[in-house]
Amino acid sequence: MATTRTTPAQFFRQVRQEVSKVTWPTRKETMITTAMVFVMVVLASLFFLAVDWILGSAVDWLFIRH
Repeated sequence: MATTRTTPAQFFRQVRQEVSKVTWPTRKETMITTAMVFVMVVLASLFFLAVDWILGSAVDWLFIRH
């Protein structure tokens, strides 16, 4: 099964055609998505901070106080 080689010019033409088919997000959609990512990062950070504190306290209680 032989495959035909694509020239660089053909490749870039195909890339341009495919990029023109992409539905790009609006500025508003991008801003909302960015804000959602920041909120989720803060929530995840607080969650892991709490888990770390709880587990650290449990380890302290087990090994230091007993």
